[in-house]
Amino acid sequence: MTRKVSHLYVLKFGGSSVANLSKIRRVADIISAYRRKRYKIVVVVSAMGDTTDKLLHLAFKLNPSPPERELDMLISTGEQASAALLAMALKSKGIEAISFSGHQAGVLTDLSHTKARILEIEPRRLKQALLKEKVVVVAGFQGKTPYDDISTLGRGGSDLSAVALAHVLGADRCIIYTDVEGVFTADPRIVKEAEKINCISFDEMLELASKGTQVMQARAIEVAKKYNITLEVRSTFSNKGGTIIKSKQSLEEAVVRGISLTEKEAKITICNLPDRPGIAAEVFQRLSAENINVDMIVQNVSRNKITDISFTVDKAEARKAFDSARLISHKIKAGEVLYDEDIAKVSIVGIGMRSHSGVAAKMFKALAKARVNIEMISTSEISISCVVRKKEGKVAAGVLHKAFGLGR
Repeated sequence: MTRKVSHLYVLKFGGSSVANLSKIRRVADIISAYRRKRYKIVVVVSAMGDTTDKLLHLAFKLNPSPPERELDMLISTGEQASAALLAMALKSKGIEAISFSGHQAGVLTDLSHTKARILEIEPRRLKQALLKEKVVVVAGFQGKTPYDDISTLGRGGSDLSAVALAHVLGADRCIIYTDVEGVFTADPRIVKEAEKINCISFDEMLELASKGTQVMQARAIEVAKKYNITLEVRSTFSNKGGTIIKSKQSLEEAVVRGISLTEKEAKITICNLPDRPGIAAEVFQRLSAENINVDMIVQNVSRNKITDISFTVDKAEARKAFDSARLISHKIKAGEVLYDEDIAKVSIVGIGMRSHSGVAAKMFKALAKARVNIEMISTSEISISCVVRKKEGKVAAGVLHKAFGLGR
C-alpha cells in the first residue's frame, strides 16, 4: 500500500485548457492560487488543442495502417510538450516545477498499444519532487510497457492518468479542468435548454461517458468508482463551481439524469450467417482477438436457418472491424458485409430507471412523434440507447431532453 501524500491535489487540464501560450499562463495562475493555500500539487496535462488529431492525420497520410507502436511514439509527444511548457510557465512565476513523461512518472501498462491499460504506478520520483515542494507536471495519456516502449491509454486517457495518480498518491481531491462548467443534462451546444448537474453518481456518469458524453473518459470513471475517489469537473475559464461525481446520491433519484449523443460510431452488418450454435461466439471472439471493442449488438430473427448480425464500434476502429468481419464472413460462409457510418446513438441515463416503469415506452413514443426511426436498441439497468440516422441525432437528443423534463 502506497503511503499517502498529505494536503495533495491532483489537477487535470484538458487540451482546450492548454491550447495556446496565453491559456497555459492562465493554468499557471490557477496552480499558483492553490500553492498560495499551501497545497502540494500534481498536474496532469493533455496535448495542446487538436495536436493529437494533427499528428494522427500525418500518420495516416504516410501509412493507411500505421504500426500501433509507432503511433504511440508519435502521439505521446503532444502531452510531453504541454507538460514541459507548463513547467516553464510556472518557473517564470517563481514556482518550482518539474515535468515528467508517463514513463518517468512510473506508469506501467500492458502491451495494448493505443489503448493500453495501467498495470501499476511506481511514483517514487513524483514523491521525491513533492517533498522538495515542487509542482509536479505529468504528461497524461501515456505510460510504458514492460519492454520499455511508450504506450498510450486511448482517447481521453489523461483523465485516467489523473485519477490513477490521485489513487496511488492518496490525493485529497482530484479536479478535472475542461472548457465546460461541468456535466450537463445534454450537450449544451446541441440542446440549448441543457442545465448543469451539480452532483451525479459514479454509475450515471459512467453510463453517460460510455454512451458518448465527452466530458470524461469512461475508464477514468471506472477507476474513480472502484477506489471511491470523489471527482469535480469544472471550467478552466470560470470561477463557478462544477459538477461533483461521487458514490452517494439523495434518497430518491431522478428517473432520467441526462441525455447522451454520439456520432462517432459505425454499424457493421454480417448478412446471411448460418443460424447454428457457436456462430456468434466465433464472430465476436475474432473481433476480441483483434482488440476491437464492440458496443451494441442486434441479431435478426432467423429464417430458413439464416440470420443477420449487426454491431456498432467506434469509428476509430471501424475499418479494422470491417476488414475482420469480411474475413469472418468468408470463413463461416456467410454473405456480404455492410458498413454504415451515417448513424448516431442517442441514450437516456438515470439511476431512477431501476424503479420506474414506462421509461422505454415514453422514449420510443417521443421519438415516434418526432418521426425519428429507430434502427437498433440496447438497454442496461440505468440506460436505454437507440441508433438512428445521423441527420436525426440532434433532433432526437432535443426531443428526449424535453420529453423527460430535463430543462426545467
